Amino acid sequence: MQNIHNDSLTNIANRFALMEYLQGLEHANIFLIDIDNFSNINNAYGFEIGDAALVEIARLIAIVKPFTSKLFRLNSDEFVVVCMDVMSSKKLSDAASSMISFFDQTEIEVCDDMNIKVSISIGISIGSGTEILNHARTAIKELREHKRSSYKVYDPNSSFIKKQQENIYWVHKIKEAFEEERLVTYYQPIVNNKTKKIEKYECLIRICDDGILTPPIRFMEASRLTGTLSLVTKSVIEQSFKRFSDTEYEFSINITSTDLYLDYLEDYLLKSAKKHNIHPSRVALEMLEDINTLNTPEILAQLNSLRYHGFKISIDDFGSQSSNFSRLLEFSPDYLKIDGSFIKNILTDKKSLIIVEAVVLLCKKSNIKVIAEFVHSAEVQAKVEELGVDYSQGYHFGEPMEELQ
Repeated sequence: MQNIHNDSLTNIANRFALMEYLQGLEHANIFLIDIDNFSNINNAYGFEIGDAALVEIARLIAIVKPFTSKLFRLNSDEFVVVCMDVMSSKKLSDAASSMISFFDQTEIEVCDDMNIKVSISIGISIGSGTEILNHARTAIKELREHKRSSYKVYDPNSSFIKKQQENIYWVHKIKEAFEEERLVTYYQPIVNNKTKKIEKYECLIRICDDGILTPPIRFMEASRLTGTLSLVTKSVIEQSFKRFSDTEYEFSINITSTDLYLDYLEDYLLKSAKKHNIHPSRVALEMLEDINTLNTPEILAQLNSLRYHGFKISIDDFGSQSSNFSRLLEFSPDYLKIDGSFIKNILTDKKSLIIVEAVVLLCKKSNIKVIAEFVHSAEVQAKVEELGVDYSQGYHFGEPMEELQ
């Protein structure tokens, strides 16, 4: 009869044993060991080789772990080392570094004629009870935002933890906002730099909570986590099409790759355009992601179909992250918004000025209209006009408002 506290593959203590062990400890140091990219081994060599590798990895961890500690197998490619000794920060670091270095220098023998190289990442937490296991897992997640084959000690005050806590808060708030219909669209004017007149508006979603407006940067990640991004986009479409139905203005709507992957936009936009008597040529779809992510055949087919119906395409925040000129020429949008950080610093930062000049020159040769964001003063606007930027948007002309100017 199999021991329910024993892992049948590696013959070490399992998750059940770990949970019972932690519940009885007043103090422990946990090292959560995660095998980096272990799924690649299963995919490349099959599960039989993968299992053999796990058996050997467990044997090697048992050798290299702190002498007085206990070893458990948590999940398929996760192991936990628990040490009850009082350990200084240096001892924790030394123990983790020793295990990582050992695997960096060791090949895993999985059969007579095959060795495999693996690396490990370690999340460390200190405390009591089963909660420290969650803390160690959080440390692993924070670590992997930046690197692998390293270790991270759980820090409850880290920016990563605060971000996770904020996401949890906004997951709850965005559900409430949908239930109570508190998603409100605001409109920021975009001025033609030749005519000096407002020709367009950008439609920007807000959550209204007791008179306090929250911008999307605060809740969009929570919306992504709850699978409600498309509902946010649909809300903006419905409100903005209704708002502009009796005007001549053009307007832009922010869309995400999630909206494109769900493949609902074309039908929803066409129905909204017909319902509110708005020609698609008045609507620009503003891509929030970097254009390098918009290269799958399915997404390109959708965008080309939307263009065929008359909708325009705009690239937002160009110049940030990994945006590049080559992909821009392939994508050939109708509008391009220069990342606001360059416009904001254009009078004081030579690099920002050079980037803006280069983007404007390329767009003029490619018949792409350029929009400058974050135009916050008459001096910045004068420089933008001097460089030949087609449109300007920013607090110099007006902040986002619920009513049109």
